[in-house]
Amino acid sequence: MVDNRRRAFMRTPFKSTAKVSIQPLPWLKDVSTFTDNCTRCGECIKACETSIIKQGDGGFPSVDFNSGECTFCYACADACPEPLFLEEHAQPWQQIISIDDACLAKKSVECRSCADACETQAIRFRLSVGSVAQPQFNRDDCTGCGACLSPCPVDAITMQTNTKTITEQQL
Repeated sequence: MVDNRRRAFMRTPFKSTAKVSIQPLPWLKDVSTFTDNCTRCGECIKACETSIIKQGDGGFPSVDFNSGECTFCYACADACPEPLFLEEHAQPWQQIISIDDACLAKKSVECRSCADACETQAIRFRLSVGSVAQPQFNRDDCTGCGACLSPCPVDAITMQTNTKTITEQQL
């Protein structure tokens, strides 16, 4: 069995680019409740097993995918003294990734670092006649863990959170 926490072993601890990939924590009921009721105690930051939760704007905790990926351990929600999170069995968040034109494969340079990092194989490469294999993203297989963001050498992958809350989408 693969220990997912060790996948980042050979990653560079610091990326020289200024691009930041930060977003709210998983399992939040909604962002407005979070900003109204979060005490900024830092318990979720201490509890994060992959250390991707950092102190963000205004002291609020946020996920920084430049530091690694989310393993969905639920430790951040368990550690929080406030009722800000959904139950563990709920979907942690809604993510939408895109691979822009800065992608090396789209510039005919062989690179598959995002697919190598993607455990669920949501990013695969399709062979292309006269060029290198091109990335194909399967939205249904993506968990939103962020594993594909950090290894991209040109920061061609971006991830955004839907503005609707998870509970609104389930209604």
